[in-house]
Amino acid sequence: MAKKKKYYVVWEGNEQGIFDNWTDCQLQIKGYPGARFKSFASLEEAEAAFGGNASDFIRKGGKKAAAAKALRPDHPDIIWNSIAVDAACSGNPGLMEYRGVDTKTNFEFFHQGPFKSGTNNVGEFLALVHALAYLKKEGKDDLVIYTDSRTAMSWVRNKKVKTTLKKTAQNAVLFDLMDRGVAWLKNNSYKNPILKWETKSWGEIPADFGRK
Repeated sequence: MAKKKKYYVVWEGNEQGIFDNWTDCQLQIKGYPGARFKSFASLEEAEAAFGGNASDFIRKGGKKAAAAKALRPDHPDIIWNSIAVDAACSGNPGLMEYRGVDTKTNFEFFHQGPFKSGTNNVGEFLALVHALAYLKKEGKDDLVIYTDSRTAMSWVRNKKVKTTLKKTAQNAVLFDLMDRGVAWLKNNSYKNPILKWETKSWGEIPADFGRK
């Protein structure tokens, strides 16, 4: 009898993502300190898990935790037809990445990184600009963008990055991306409302990487 197909979620590894075979999963976790991964019986379960917190699935079990994560509170103040962005940084500075997801379904629209020697604020800013550029390209200039970073909102509003991060050979690409982000803001208009995600009332932002 043929083995049932499994899908492997890697939350922490050389590369994050969903892999449809054990060989590819092993490549991401081999030699990576603190790798976090788990197998799932269906792609739907894997996608729900990848959009959530690794601890919910590894410690409490996949199916029940996945179902609980998928049913977010129907808070009356949340505009569900929106994009949520977030960044994660291991260290300050450290490995940084950012992404944008559908607020309601956790579908991932974009995911960049990890970048070496970055900061969370830089990632939050790049995530917001990426979301604005993405939505402009898609012709969705009325869609709300959520972020939990007031700093990033300020940088976007003022079209200026005020980071204390020092430029090095390792993070030169981030400074290039920041310069390009500022240039985009100065040369493009947008209508998308950028709103603060109220973490205390609503829980973690849907784009959260689950590393707290």
